[in-house]
Amino acid sequence: MKNKRENPFYCDVCGKTLAWKANAITHMRTHTGEKPFSCKACGKAFAQKNNVKEHMRTHTGEKPFSCKVCGKAFAQQNNVTRHMRTHTDLKEREKPFSCEVCGKAFTQQTDATVHMRTHTGEKPFSCEVCGKEFALKHHVKEHMRTHTGEKPYSCKICGKTFACQNNVTVHTRTHTGEKPFSCKVCGKRFADQSNATIHMRIHTGEKPYSCEVCGKAFTHHTDAKVHMRTHMSEKRYLCKICGKAFAQQNNVTRHMRTHTDLKKRDKSFSCEVCGKAFTRQTDATVHMLTHTGEKPFSCEVCGRAFALKNYVKKHMRTHTGEKPYSCKICGKAFACQNNVTRHMRTHTGEKPFSCEVCGKAFAQQTDAKVHMQTHTGEKPFSCKVCGKAFAQKNHVTKHMQTHSGDSKNFNA
Repeated sequence: MKNKRENPFYCDVCGKTLAWKANAITHMRTHTGEKPFSCKACGKAFAQKNNVKEHMRTHTGEKPFSCKVCGKAFAQQNNVTRHMRTHTDLKEREKPFSCEVCGKAFTQQTDATVHMRTHTGEKPFSCEVCGKEFALKHHVKEHMRTHTGEKPYSCKICGKTFACQNNVTVHTRTHTGEKPFSCKVCGKRFADQSNATIHMRIHTGEKPYSCEVCGKAFTHHTDAKVHMRTHMSEKRYLCKICGKAFAQQNNVTRHMRTHTDLKKRDKSFSCEVCGKAFTRQTDATVHMLTHTGEKPFSCEVCGRAFALKNYVKKHMRTHTGEKPYSCKICGKAFACQNNVTRHMRTHTGEKPFSCEVCGKAFAQQTDAKVHMQTHTGEKPFSCKVCGKAFAQKNHVTKHMQTHSGDSKNFNA
């Protein structure tokens, strides 16, 4: 570093000029990588002393800067400045940087630069382990944790650990109930910005992700990825015994049990009453309740009894109206997580359950089970009046109307 004149100071490496010697010394560390200041709590090193002071707040929890509009507190002043733009009146005024391609406006130049990569497809940063490419450098750092298993950020309420700080922030809202992002069209609120963005596509009709094979469009990239597996060439998970291909690994695991030698080995827990075998002891214990009729858990509101404790918890939502699980695509809410999983297939077109006889695929396991009866000829439901047998319970109900109109007399 030279002082060509008394002022400013000139960097020999990149040619940048700085007004003060202290700034010149700090700037040189961007080239040398020197980090002479370290945190006494965790040992993390920094190039500037004031960065250590700011970092210490992650340990102490101190947030000395607050928003004058809503009072929300922050550890750094620049975070307050950025947050201020979330208030509508300021947001409209403070997006001076726009994309030359689509015109989208941003509050910061760096955001506009990063956004441009969505048009150019540029991903200048790559993982040294697997070669995966990224548009941002810090995304590589976060991705590396998938290889190392490192989860340095934890929830202060329940202790759950995460690889990224942002994930902790979003997770914490499951405890606080905070939903800071809202839809401008219908007002629905979300805990995560990405979910709000995806939801907006319901109103705009935007489906930016499409299938490369058939052209079907989707609102979310994961849905497009799952859909791709419905094309035969994408069934990359194979059964080691018969070679049958599947779109997902869990389908292979389920299929493997159809091979007799494995079925006997994998179902080591059997029912003492009927001999039915199970892969887990807990499943066998629960099954026994179908013979004993025991239902030790009951609802405090209506008194309805259940065989399992978690069934009571789910049932309680019929009284409270609580629907804590929602679809990330359309926002529809559900009382149970497995209902969300089933509902998602209406968007993705995924049909993970297939008939072992003819190969026909189904979105729901119950539909696959009913379909199997067309091959086996099984008709487990019968009419109490005339004895006619049916494959499905609702068929008995319809049939009963041909008698007295009473739809209660049927056997299973």
